[in-house]
Parts: sequence; structure tokens; C-alpha cells
Amino acid sequence: MQGRVADSPLLFCGMPMPSMILRKGRDQRLKAGHPWIYAGEVERFRGEFQDGDVIDVKDHRERPLACAHVNRQSQIVGRVLSLQREPVEGAFLRTRIADAIACRKRLGLDPGVGRVVYSEADFLPGLIVDRYGGWLVAQILTLGMDRWRGRIVEALRELFQPEGIYERSDMSVREHEGLPVAKGPLWGEMRDLPEVLLDGLRLRVDVVNGQKTGLFLDQRQNWALAGRYAQGARVLDAFCYTGGFALHAAKGGAASVLGLDISEDAVALARSNAALNDLEGRCTFEAGNAFDRLRGLDSQGERFDLVVLDPPSFTRSKGAVEGAVRGYKEINLRALKILNPGGVLITCSCSYHMSEEAFRAVINEAAQDARRRVRLVEVRTQAPDHPILPAAKETQYLKCLALQVV
Repeated sequence: MQGRVADSPLLFCGMPMPSMILRKGRDQRLKAGHPWIYAGEVERFRGEFQDGDVIDVKDHRERPLACAHVNRQSQIVGRVLSLQREPVEGAFLRTRIADAIACRKRLGLDPGVGRVVYSEADFLPGLIVDRYGGWLVAQILTLGMDRWRGRIVEALRELFQPEGIYERSDMSVREHEGLPVAKGPLWGEMRDLPEVLLDGLRLRVDVVNGQKTGLFLDQRQNWALAGRYAQGARVLDAFCYTGGFALHAAKGGAASVLGLDISEDAVALARSNAALNDLEGRCTFEAGNAFDRLRGLDSQGERFDLVVLDPPSFTRSKGAVEGAVRGYKEINLRALKILNPGGVLITCSCSYHMSEEAFRAVINEAAQDARRRVRLVEVRTQAPDHPILPAAKETQYLKCLALQVV
């Protein structure tokens, strides 16, 4: 999203369009670079349009600010596509996706596996695309992007020439846009689960029924932490999913790795991934409730040198933060109790509403209650193919802390 253009009587987006006029003084977030416009910030609409259309955004004096997808069914009534005067028809979508690819290429990121389009952070709000070798997995989350569904498939086929494209728009956020969940092939036929080579590990990816789009790609760089701290260690990976942290720990020289996850399907795929990499001799995976198992391991006197906690989001709204705090404190307290002196805890939160400051405070309280002294040795966030807009804190959600028990 480039700098805003000077005031001009000319219209944005290359053609006369209807517009939303913002209330006086309610355009500061947008001018600062935030890509969302809330319903309460809009004074009025002008012209005829349908929800999902692209319309102009103007300040209270009707000076042009941007153009955006509009949806009056959503609290986020406008999602900014551009702050420049440019057509959003024709090559717009293809150019934006090509820009996202070029950005990752300049950063030296893996061209074969990873996130290739990250919604607002790639200036395509409501579109997420992950690549697993020959397969692309798309999430189309807003009404405006849903209206561009055919164009999205066309652009992805042209730019990637994939074996196929699968849709995983089975997320509740679509309901806020007035859309049903959607899941299934957009193009191509999938006969087997894709298999990828990721940082020296072979992984099968369940893009059909797995979490998110099949892998937690946002944790990719953080998985390497487990490998770095695992040499000769006894390792516990709670909430292990299909084995990202666990397999990196085993590859890094762990003496043994125990992975826990509540999903039988995830555990089965973790075992399969361990076998693919000849690591099954040092990896054990069990299906079960991680909260219960952490308490049980403590009561049995089990101790570990490295514990990884990567739970699902405990809160999806501000109102649920209090309950999330209790959950995070419980699992971190139990993990700290079963760590040997000098051992390392890698603990994560993917809950946007749990700030890093609040997360650190929870860990500190857990350490006090566990009567363990800890020191923070690393602070990490999501992988660089999930870029962050400084003006939009919502684009940063993942916290990953490494702490040592002393």
C-alpha cells in the first residue's frame, strides 16, 4: 500500500464510482495506513452499488482517500485495496499476487513451500494463499474477494502453473461477511496428500482436513528453535499437531521426543511424518488431552529438558481473554514444573487478543506459582512470509517465547 495521493478532483480507481464518506475526524487510522474502515466511521454512502463492489473512500469534505471493497453486512464495512489512483479491474489482482511473490523472492524465502499471499499484509484483504509444492490452498474470507473468485483462480493458475488449487474457506469469519463456509477443489483433482520437503524434513500435508491450510506455516522458523535446543535432550511437544516442533527436535539430536495432541488424525500423520524421515525410533506420539497429560506427567515425577507448548487459540474475542489467561497459565505452570534445571520452555500463543505484554505476565505468574526462576532468552513471532503491517497490529498475532529454567 503506497503513500496516499494528493487531493484531486479526479476519481480513484480509474472510473467514476459510488463512495463512502467518513465522519469528520474518523479518517486518521486510514491515513496512518490501517486497511480497515469500521461501520461507525462512515457518515454516509453516495451512489448505487452492491455489497462486494469496489467504491471510493472520501473524508468528510469529500476529498479522495482510497478505494475499498464495501460490505454493509460487516462491522468492517470497508477493506482498503489501494491508496493510489489505479484501476482495480483487469490486471490488478494478478499484479498484486505477482508483487507478493516477488517480495518473498527478495527475502530469500522458500519458493516451493510457504505463504504466498497474506491478506492485508500483501494488500489483498480477505485472500490467503499457501503453497505446498504443486498444490495451492486458498482461503477466500471476504465478500469482495469472493466476488473475484474466478479471477483469483485464473491468476493463480497463470502465475504458479500448479497441479491444483484447493479451497479452505471453512472459517467463521466468512459468516460475519454474510457468506457460507466453503471447502473443496477450485481446480484440479487431488489423489494423494501433498508431500513437501521443508527445511530438510519430508512432510505429508493434510490440506483437506488439517488445521488452517494443512501446516502451521507461521511457526516454520520457530520450529528450528526446537532443533537448536534439543541436542541430547528429553523432549515433550504438547499440542504437537502433525509434528513440526517434535520432528525438528528429533532431527536436532534429541534423545527422545514425546508428542501429544488431542486429534487422532493429527497424531497418525505425525507418526507417518516421523517414519518418512527415519525418526520413529526416537519419536512417540500419543492422542490425548494435553492439560490432563501435563498434570499426569508431573504427578508421575516425569522430567524433561525441553518442553514445547503450541496450543490452539484460547480466545477469538476480547470477551474471552480472562478464560484464555487461565488456560495459558495452567499449561505453562505444568510445563515449568516438569522441566529439569537448565531446561528450556518454548511457549506460544496464536491468540491476537492476548498481547505479548499480557502473555509475558502470564508466564511470569506461572513461574512464580511453580516456584521456578526463569529467564527469557528469545522472543519470536510469525514467519516472514506472514509479513506484518506496523499500522495494523491485527496482522501480528503469533508470540513465541523461549525461556530457560535456572
